[in-house]
Amino acid sequence: MRLGLSRRTVRSRFTALYGAVFLLSGVGLLAIVAVVASGGTRTSEAAPAGPPASGWTAESQARIHQLQDQLAQVHAAQSRQLLTASLIALGVMAVASVVLGRLVAGRVLRPLRTVTAATRRITAENLHERLAVPGPADEVKDLADTIDELLERLEGAFAAQRRFVANASHELRTPLATMRASLDVAVAKPEPVPAQTTALAGRLRTELDQVDRLLDGFLVLARTQHGDLPDHTTLSLGSVVSEALAARAADIAAKGLTVRETAGRDDVRLRGSRTLLRRMVDNVIDNAIAHNHDGGWIRVATETDGATAHLVVDTGGPVLDARQVAELAQPFRRLGADRTGSGSGLGLSIVASIAAAHGGELDLRARPEGGLRVGISLPVHMAAGVPS
Repeated sequence: MRLGLSRRTVRSRFTALYGAVFLLSGVGLLAIVAVVASGGTRTSEAAPAGPPASGWTAESQARIHQLQDQLAQVHAAQSRQLLTASLIALGVMAVASVVLGRLVAGRVLRPLRTVTAATRRITAENLHERLAVPGPADEVKDLADTIDELLERLEGAFAAQRRFVANASHELRTPLATMRASLDVAVAKPEPVPAQTTALAGRLRTELDQVDRLLDGFLVLARTQHGDLPDHTTLSLGSVVSEALAARAADIAAKGLTVRETAGRDDVRLRGSRTLLRRMVDNVIDNAIAHNHDGGWIRVATETDGATAHLVVDTGGPVLDARQVAELAQPFRRLGADRTGSGSGLGLSIVASIAAAHGGELDLRARPEGGLRVGISLPVHMAAGVPS
C-alpha cells in the first residue's frame, strides 16, 4: 500500500509539473496577444487630428469625430472579444494540460510500475527469478539490473543460511548418538552401578533428548523455509486433530485437562505435506497441554468458511500480555518463567513456518478473560473438498 501511494504521488507531481508548463505557456501567449491588441488600439487613438482643413464645415468635422468614435468602439469590441476568446482557450488548455500531463506521467512511469510488479512477485520461495527488463540501456534498465544483482546476492545468502542450518543439525546428530550410546554402555555394565551415576545418566539422557528435539526443530524450519514440502497428499484436518489428541491422552489425563473438540458440518480437507501438517497440529496441541495449569481446559475447533480452512485452539489461564503473545511465533520466545517448560522454544515458530509454506498464516491472541487462542488459517486452494 505504501508503494502504491508513493507511485501515485510521483505521478501527481509529474502531472502538476507538465500542467504548470502548459498553463504558463498559455498565460504567456495570452499576454502577448493582449499587448499586441492594446498597442493597435493606442495607435488608432493617438492618430493626430490636426487643424481643420479649409473649406470643411462644422457638419463634416462632426462626421469625422463620429467615425473616429465608431472606429474606437470597434477596436474596443475586438479587444474584448479577443480577450474573452483567449481566456476560454486558456481554460481549455489548462484542462487539456492536466489530462495530457497525467497521460505523459503515466507513460513515463509505466516501466517503473512493471519493475515494481515483477519485484512484488518475487518472494523467499522464488528468489531464483529475475526481472530481466528488456530495452535500451537507460535509467530504468539500470535500476532493474541493480535489483537483479541484489536478488542474486539474497538468493545466495538464503541458500547459505539454509545449508548451514541443515548441515549443522545433521552433523550434530552423530556426537549426540555417540553420547547416548556411551551412557547406555556405562549404565549397562554387569558390576553394580552407583546410584549417582544412574541419576546423572538419566539427567543427561533428558538433556540429550532436549537437544535432539531442538535439532529436529531446526531441520523442520530449514525445510519449510526452503519450500521443501514432501509427501503431498489430501488429508482430513479433523482426523489429524483427533489423532493428535488421542496420542496425548496420557498427558491430558495427567494434568486433569478437559478437552472439547468441535467440528463444522463439513469435513475440512487439506492439500499439502502430510508430515508437516501433522507436525503443525502436534505442536499446537503440545503447546496447549504443556502451557496449561492442572485441571484446566482445551477447546479445539475445525471449520471452513468456504474460502479458508480454520483450526482454532483455545486454552484457559491467566490474562497474558498481548504484545508478548504476538512475539511467540518467533524462535525461542516464551511468556515468562511459568512457560519455559522443557520445550525447545521453536514450537509455534515451526507452526507459523509450516502454515506459511502452505499459503496460510498463524494468528496468536491473548484471550480477554485469560488464556491463549491459537488460530491457523489455510487458503481455499489448500482446503479442496476432494476426498483422499
